[in-house]
Amino acid sequence: MCVAGMTWDGMTDSTAASVVDFYLSESLLTEDERAMRDRVRRFAEEHLRPVAREAWEREAFPRHLLPEVGTLGIAGGTVSGHGCPGLSPVAFGLAMQELARVDSSFGTFFTISGGLVPVTLATCGSEEQQARWLPRLARAEAIGAFALTEPEHGSDASHLTTRATRDGDSYVLDGAKRWIGNATFCDVVVVWARAEDRIAGFLVEPPVPGFVATAIEGKLSQRGTPQADIRLDSCRIPAANRLPRGGFAAVAELLGLARHGAAWHALGEAIACYEIARDYALYREQFGRPLAGFQLVQAKLVRMLGEITKAQLLAIQLGRALERSEATPGMTAFAKLSNTAMAREVAATAREILGGNGILQDHEVMRHLCDLEAVYTYEGTFDINTLIVGREITGMGAFA
Repeated sequence: MCVAGMTWDGMTDSTAASVVDFYLSESLLTEDERAMRDRVRRFAEEHLRPVAREAWEREAFPRHLLPEVGTLGIAGGTVSGHGCPGLSPVAFGLAMQELARVDSSFGTFFTISGGLVPVTLATCGSEEQQARWLPRLARAEAIGAFALTEPEHGSDASHLTTRATRDGDSYVLDGAKRWIGNATFCDVVVVWARAEDRIAGFLVEPPVPGFVATAIEGKLSQRGTPQADIRLDSCRIPAANRLPRGGFAAVAELLGLARHGAAWHALGEAIACYEIARDYALYREQFGRPLAGFQLVQAKLVRMLGEITKAQLLAIQLGRALERSEATPGMTAFAKLSNTAMAREVAATAREILGGNGILQDHEVMRHLCDLEAVYTYEGTFDINTLIVGREITGMGAFA
């Protein structure tokens, strides 16, 4: 979409397909993947876009959209069975792209509740846990959260201090988590804690005594969905709520899949910023001609399009590698660091092209620029993902 809902030639069709496909990446998609992408795009344009700005300004999550999300066939992501759609990694990535292209906050909500939590249950949970939660998550009737990061352990996720102590047929959780998306209104949260033998995941179902989630205030990024501080004070849950599979290797595997989603998320926001800047340059006149007729503006647009094109091909190739179980931790880390850095640059360049208008909410670029700061940081910072790639190509770890 363009400035004030207008395309450069005056059309107002909010569901018009994106034309950002310079290297014909469309030909690399299956028919099912294209159909799913177009279905999510229609939802995002028709239902999400009208409320995205107000949600961001008011720090209010548009929960009324969840029944519609449940009909799209995307919640549950790549998980098969228990009502989940079993999407290809590329299809799930395209869904992330289309949601983030309109609203980064909603995209982040979805990647957790509709992607990371279902995958965690499918790969680490028991049959009983899967049967209880996956159908509800797939229908978007239940909301999930994933609690790994702690106040003193962000990048250093291998040294968690939250503890789980066995007490008869229960576990007692004590500790703190920070920056946990969806935690203030979720139905189930996967809490990672240090148990007697290793790091393990536990399903906490709020409200429960000893579990308190408090929204983090003062955010200037992804304001449309809350992140929270969690306090766990003698929080007692049934022993049956422990995930059978655990250990840091399992956590690292899940983070790799989350980085794949973040790469597509960033791509969607970059596409949005490019479209806005290109359309603005075509109709905005200065010195008697459209901005698009000036060499410097064309050079910026070409650079933006070039970086987006490379990111599209990278994301699709990573998705295919994941589909064949050939993707390495370094590959997912590189896609995340590369695409998020690219999107940051594209958003900043778009703001330049729009001049003073670029800081207005009406034009959306500044919202994307702010929101991308969160995407750039979560699922591993740029530096941490760089070192993951470095470890893979040298065989030497530069961090513990």
